[in-house]
Amino acid sequence: MKGKLHPKNDVVINPSNNESIHAVIERVDKSRRQFIQTSLSASLVAVFGGIPLRSLVGSASAAPVPPGAGFAGIGFESIPPSRAILDAVTGQILSPLADRVSVPPGYTVDLLIAWGDPITSDAPGWAPNASQGASAQEQQFGMHNDGMHFFPFLKDGQQSSDHGILCVNHEYSHESVLHADGLDELSGGLHGSLVTIEKVRKSQAAHGVSVLEVRRPGNSAWKVLKDSPYARRITANTPVRISGPAAGHNLLKTQEYDLHPSASIPLGLITDGTKAWGTLNNCANGFTPWGTYLACEENWNGYFGWKSPAHSQTKLERRYGITRDGATVTVAPNPATSTYKWHVVDDRFDTDLTPNEPNTFGWRVEIDPTDPSSIPVKRTAMGRFKAESATLATDADRRFGFYMGDDERNEYIYKFVCSRAWDPANPGANKDLLDDGILHVARFTSAAGTSSGTYRGAWIPLLPDTETIFNDGAGGKLKLRQLADFSGANDAEIMGNILVKTRMAADAVGATMMDRPEWVAVRPRIAGFTQLEVYCTLTNNNRRGNLPVSINNPDGSTSAGGARPPVDVANPRPDNDYGHIIRWREDGNTVTATAFEWDIFVFCGDTEAAVHVPAAKTLATTGSYNAAGYDGYIGNINDAPDGSSNFGAPDGLWFDHYGRLWVQTDQFGDGAGDWQKIGSNTMLCADPNTKEVRRFLTSPPRCEVTGVITTPDGKTMFVGIQHPGEEAKSANPTEFSEWPKSQFGGPGGRPRSAVLVITRTDGGVIGT
Repeated sequence: MKGKLHPKNDVVINPSNNESIHAVIERVDKSRRQFIQTSLSASLVAVFGGIPLRSLVGSASAAPVPPGAGFAGIGFESIPPSRAILDAVTGQILSPLADRVSVPPGYTVDLLIAWGDPITSDAPGWAPNASQGASAQEQQFGMHNDGMHFFPFLKDGQQSSDHGILCVNHEYSHESVLHADGLDELSGGLHGSLVTIEKVRKSQAAHGVSVLEVRRPGNSAWKVLKDSPYARRITANTPVRISGPAAGHNLLKTQEYDLHPSASIPLGLITDGTKAWGTLNNCANGFTPWGTYLACEENWNGYFGWKSPAHSQTKLERRYGITRDGATVTVAPNPATSTYKWHVVDDRFDTDLTPNEPNTFGWRVEIDPTDPSSIPVKRTAMGRFKAESATLATDADRRFGFYMGDDERNEYIYKFVCSRAWDPANPGANKDLLDDGILHVARFTSAAGTSSGTYRGAWIPLLPDTETIFNDGAGGKLKLRQLADFSGANDAEIMGNILVKTRMAADAVGATMMDRPEWVAVRPRIAGFTQLEVYCTLTNNNRRGNLPVSINNPDGSTSAGGARPPVDVANPRPDNDYGHIIRWREDGNTVTATAFEWDIFVFCGDTEAAVHVPAAKTLATTGSYNAAGYDGYIGNINDAPDGSSNFGAPDGLWFDHYGRLWVQTDQFGDGAGDWQKIGSNTMLCADPNTKEVRRFLTSPPRCEVTGVITTPDGKTMFVGIQHPGEEAKSANPTEFSEWPKSQFGGPGGRPRSAVLVITRTDGGVIGT
């Protein structure tokens, strides 16, 4: 995910002869037992035994959308969109969107924590004028929170639904709001203020991950426990360990620095390729069965650049989007401003001085939430790209797979499969399962599936002997090991090259270019639903179907997001502004499947859109709209009445423990232009059987709704609101929003990203 300013049951029945997961846990060493048990979701437990539907819906009131196979029903009516009032002639905003979050009747929304709130007892409180520096931010909740996961503690031998650890990603920072006097990069800084190392250090401290202990005493409000031994911040400068097949590779050996508050001082040493510093642009997330958190590094490229005019952009820099001045965006009235200038004052981010430093980012970062002294680990076996989510799936053989999107136009969907099964007899052998496995990339084909509207697809392993699309001159195909970008003295070196240059390897084997693949969700196999079914949001792609047509060059030389691919069966809309959600079912219902069957779950859009194909666009295949059986931007959302739950730019995606699919959106969020009728960003709930969609939440202006998780009992939902009031300048930071103060009171001064707590007023399960 990215905003406009950034380029993220404790009831178990086991009718089979398979051993229950609880029996597995009992054989794990006691020091890790609670840690492992608290991480288990109902979708994992359900692999080993079905969960009866009656235990999921309990005594909940009758649901307007009835239950079905593996689905507990939707028990709320869709709420109306939050819309701006526009001038009928000019389209200018006369009255902006409501500066608040709204949920259905019978639900309550409360504020848990916002950017700048202290997470430890000795941390300073929020400063409305943003005058605090890096040292304060290192002890406070970071900026622009995104994906999150709740790890419940044990209570009377069961997962607690009122006490646990909440891990929260922080994707990026809005420099004009982060600093008291902003930062204006047109003059070497942002909006009148030059970039300084002090500002960069604060920005770096606002990134990363927050680990919080949260609790609800009795029936009172949820609280962050500031005296918790688990509370900590992981930032852009935290020491990390590199593990897996690429660890120690020459491309991961980089300069060592003393990261002093006033400078990054070179030590004249080169690392051994197994250690690095920091995690950046953590968007979506994942978790493991052994109770650890996975932060996914997305648009990390935008923090790097170079000062030397003699530096020439390398092929690897071009493929991953590293440019001279870092990430660039268009912000009126300025023609082109840059979000970050870290490399100007922090040599660590100058790729002319540290050419391998960018290679230490783009990984899945594993964090142990119960051990604050532990060092985060970057797992290289899972590949390097702009990672969006690492969603767990498992099968009856206790094999684990993780599904991931690469969030950029024209990028790919990946699957990592652990080579070894979970070994209940040898717990020590399980902790490094993420270092041993096979990374695959998806190819979606037009070959017909077993039913109407379904097609076949394949998983291509990214291994040295995998065939590419290049001819070998003798009637065959060259293998990855035979291409110059991946060749090496031995298989270990070749594999390291493949993993560091994952995008380029995917180009070479002919993977399918997708319309910004973001969050992935795996449907729980409960209440009679037995298939391994996976969903992925494809947020949008305004370059799809444009002229002149181009594709990602198989030699890996294409600029990131630069191609203009033609429409295809998996991405059939040119100028795909509203996006769609794709899903697939693995052959044999196993994570080790090499093929799958797929269909499109929903084309997003607006039934009231005035323009379906922008006349200003030069499209290669305008006829593809009718050929695909739908009308462009209108989409095919199943709602009642028609148009009542219009949405676009699907991004966050998550199945709750009861089989409901929750969808979060990420468009500009001002309710203007193509989004006038859709209004603000939103969170919706979908029935995976009938595809019916209902709107559950609306949001403040110019924000993104992102990050969602519930407690094990489903009665508390944590939801993130990111970058409210985006594009405000330092001279007027509350120009577009002063949320959450506008809704919850308290100190303001700046719009603040935050985590919310949503409950039902009757104490019931969310969504029933």
